[in-house]
Amino acid sequence: MRWYLTGVVVSGFGTTAMWLVSGIWVKSLTGSDGLAALAAVALWAPVLLGPLLGTLADRARRRPLLVALDLGAAAVLPLLLWVDSAGRVWLLLAVLVLYGAQGAVHDAAEQALVATALDEERRGAFNGLRMSANESVKLVAPLVAAGLFARYGAGPVVLLDAASFVLAAAVFARMPVREARPSRPPAQPPARPPSRNWWRETTEGARLLRASPVLRPLVATGAFTMLLAGVNGASVYAVVDQGLGRPPAYAGVLYAVQGAGSVLAGLLTGPLLRRLPERSLAALGLFLFAVAVGVRALPHEATALAASGMIGVGLPWVLVAVITAVQREAPPDAVGRTAATTNTLLFAPNALSMGLGAALVTLTDIRVLLPLLTLAGTAWAACLTLRGRAGAVREEAG
Repeated sequence: MRWYLTGVVVSGFGTTAMWLVSGIWVKSLTGSDGLAALAAVALWAPVLLGPLLGTLADRARRRPLLVALDLGAAAVLPLLLWVDSAGRVWLLLAVLVLYGAQGAVHDAAEQALVATALDEERRGAFNGLRMSANESVKLVAPLVAAGLFARYGAGPVVLLDAASFVLAAAVFARMPVREARPSRPPAQPPARPPSRNWWRETTEGARLLRASPVLRPLVATGAFTMLLAGVNGASVYAVVDQGLGRPPAYAGVLYAVQGAGSVLAGLLTGPLLRRLPERSLAALGLFLFAVAVGVRALPHEATALAASGMIGVGLPWVLVAVITAVQREAPPDAVGRTAATTNTLLFAPNALSMGLGAALVTLTDIRVLLPLLTLAGTAWAACLTLRGRAGAVREEAG
């Protein structure tokens, strides 16, 4: 699967570059902070349609779908070369919505392809390597994108992103993976309209998550973790300003250290999942993340840097544990829908809590707010661990 990792790195580089530049681009054209923030909303909004978009990933063979999605993105992106004034920002926002929808289907198809191509023992390690690859790209791509935009404008970044999708499509096309044709849903009585069939397929991921005693607590843990992460992310500038007395640009240093921690986390994931169940890894990751958030309240640069590294380690462990469990527990013909529904449940709380966090940071001292997040996170991790042990005892007794 090294071809797959190469495709992830190539397309991830362009995606990260565009994600950074889109907000700066809108701000430079309009002077509006609100419209600049709307660029990020446009990218993330399609995640809310995850259950619907994930159904597409289960209706086609995943490798050809990835190739088609990448080529489609490469064809649409050059439209952005016409965005040269505030009056054409609408075109940028429209393309970003399509971009986000493409990403949601692409991610669901990727996870389903991994579940098909790799055996259970190798999935955890591979998901960890994928996380490391993504985070490594995020350490480099923003610098390249910012440099290109400052020197030449948005055009070269757009073309770089389009080229990255073409290269990714070529890489995915060369993957030596054999896939069976996806099974069609069972025929329904004529009285049932086609929209009912589509709705049944779309909601199947949610039904599978709700019915699974393994996935239900894991996805809930991931959603709760991302809820805390949104509040924590909204507080980073308060930590830099109030706690460390540094300029806002210092937040980039904290994010860089966090990214390095995520790279390390990805490399350690495989060995850990060979010794621990996903539930234990998720609890450990949440515990590390929660403790690190509280440490950020201390007004010392060394502790702030160490906390950023711990956050970078703990947060990916929760996400990789959830993803790996979904790939194992979901039926092969429903992995895309289940994965996309899981992504919606994971990342929607993060987007909502960033707004909540902005309000809380304004109203509450971070020396109070961040320790409260620690208390909530560690309590959840403890409950997850205890319930897991109780379930293991019941299974042994049975």
